[in-house]
Amino acid sequence: MTIWKTLLASAVLVSMGAGTAAIAQEEAAAPPITDFPREQTLIINNPDSPPTNPDMFNLWVAGAGVSAPNGLHQLSTDTLWFIDPDEGLDGALYNQLAAEPWQYNEDFTEMTVKLREGILWSDGEEFNAGDVVYTVETQMNTPGMVWSAPFSQNVETVEALDDYTVKFSLKQPNSRFHSLFSVRWNGAWIMPEHVFSQVEDVLAYDFNPPVSLGPYTLNSYDPNGYWYIWEKREDWDKTALAIWGEPAPQYVIYRSIPSTDNRLIEMVNGNLDMIHDLTPEGMFSLVQQSETSRGWFPGFPYAHPDPTLPMIIFNNQDERFQDKRVRWALALMLDARAISMASYRGAATLSAIAIPPTGTHPRDYHGPLQDWLIDYELDTGSSTIKPYDPSIGLQVADMVRPQFGDAVPTDETAIRTAFGYGWWKQDVQAAGELLEAAGFTKQGDQWMTPDGQPFAFTIKTFTEGVMNRFGTMAAQQWSQQGVRVTPEADPQIFAQTLPLGNYEAATAWSIETWGGDPDLSFFLESWHSDYVAEPGERQPQRNWQRWQDERLDAIIEEVRRTEFTSPRNLELGHEFVKLMVDEMPVIPMMSFNVFSAYDTRYWTGFPTAEERPYANIVTNWANSKYILTQLKPTQQ
Repeated sequence: MTIWKTLLASAVLVSMGAGTAAIAQEEAAAPPITDFPREQTLIINNPDSPPTNPDMFNLWVAGAGVSAPNGLHQLSTDTLWFIDPDEGLDGALYNQLAAEPWQYNEDFTEMTVKLREGILWSDGEEFNAGDVVYTVETQMNTPGMVWSAPFSQNVETVEALDDYTVKFSLKQPNSRFHSLFSVRWNGAWIMPEHVFSQVEDVLAYDFNPPVSLGPYTLNSYDPNGYWYIWEKREDWDKTALAIWGEPAPQYVIYRSIPSTDNRLIEMVNGNLDMIHDLTPEGMFSLVQQSETSRGWFPGFPYAHPDPTLPMIIFNNQDERFQDKRVRWALALMLDARAISMASYRGAATLSAIAIPPTGTHPRDYHGPLQDWLIDYELDTGSSTIKPYDPSIGLQVADMVRPQFGDAVPTDETAIRTAFGYGWWKQDVQAAGELLEAAGFTKQGDQWMTPDGQPFAFTIKTFTEGVMNRFGTMAAQQWSQQGVRVTPEADPQIFAQTLPLGNYEAATAWSIETWGGDPDLSFFLESWHSDYVAEPGERQPQRNWQRWQDERLDAIIEEVRRTEFTSPRNLELGHEFVKLMVDEMPVIPMMSFNVFSAYDTRYWTGFPTAEERPYANIVTNWANSKYILTQLKPTQQ
């Protein structure tokens, strides 16, 4: 393993975004691409900035400065199960180091795991139950490790019943304990006992070079952290990934390229095979410049819908937002078409319900609930309306077709998959009736609260990009309807603002799902009223809206008692969606579409929305390892 000495090259590019020009300066070292056969090398964009501690590979230490998306958690680490946010190669659930799914006892106080046999670490040691037990016990006994808190909270004891069987005894019933070892993006990675047990201080150990449980080992890396190169193990077939086939690339290079403009240039020049994310404008430019480059969708909108749901989050502890009629009124003042055009230039996948329109969710939620949404009635206090418009996605497609032509799908099913099924009608009259029923009055062009104050608030939003445009457009639309709303760019929105409740409204997300599975436990447990903080206190993730309802608690508590694979989970998910529509504690808007791109100049077999949606195309997810087993050199 080599640490290459590199020279830093500076590049200054003009990046156009939100109608203004910004100068982006980047000093990024390029990897020695020419030292590796290009037809055997996959070059991937790592979207993260270089890690603060490039020599550190011990990703079990919290705050150690290691960067997982540099190939470490995709190519060399592993755990028991993976749940893909898309459809998967043979279903979204992968038995990875585990030979089969989890087995609970009747009251979910014990979980037993059967492990695969014949799996080897890259140094030739066999993986076995001792590694799993060591991983859990070490982190429980070592505060400061990433998984020490959840393991300590849940695990009473963990023991190896034999070399390939592990039994967990839990402190309380937990039907979702297995999720700690189930990777959607990240998970509890297994530590090599034979390595770490010899280390005096596991928190200080750099684990450099890392002993791999995956099919690749570290070849070399930039001491400044701009690139990492991985080489396929000769014994790749002794890893858990082998059940899905041999990963095709002999070498995989992860490159940190902070400038989205430079990512585009490098792909056009043949020096990148996969890009994590571009701006909407960057993606449109890429497909025009390169015949071999494309996105998740074959045409517009190109982007991959992530299993997160950008929304307008109300601080429901603010008295002005505690009446659902007010929240509904604000929803009906919005024009989702204009927000789509402003934020994504029309390339948004809209969602009127509190489920991101990604993975298998359109099949499980959005499609089956269309009739219910179309028939849904809302009492404004003066009339009863049906607020849902199932044609909104079709309308957005028509709006962008004059510019993007044949790149925009014409098939109605394809349009709904790409642009969303529908959204709420902009109905200013109904919004006014709801506000009046809630005690608000209008003086001239300004709505007044029941206590006679102007109805005005701020909305915290991201400092740039699609979320900033989303927040700015929503504020503009509300202001035009007589509610004075001021957008504020906030660089600490997730780190401080939302957890501390220092906001009135915000554009962010409090819903993240598995994507490939209808179970909602990924976020739903955190929404229980037990976890709602008092005003002024820090809110645990992820119920940033600080909303609570006895009906929601009842759904969550039944989820706790329901096995992960039970069909009942989808029924509970539908109940959750209908409750969220009735109460509107947040205003769902769209998925977080990521303009991931890949190039077929050197490799084919990438997942696609239309034919093979087997994996999330976003490159920093651990699930991207499955893509490597499906690739083939283009020349063949």
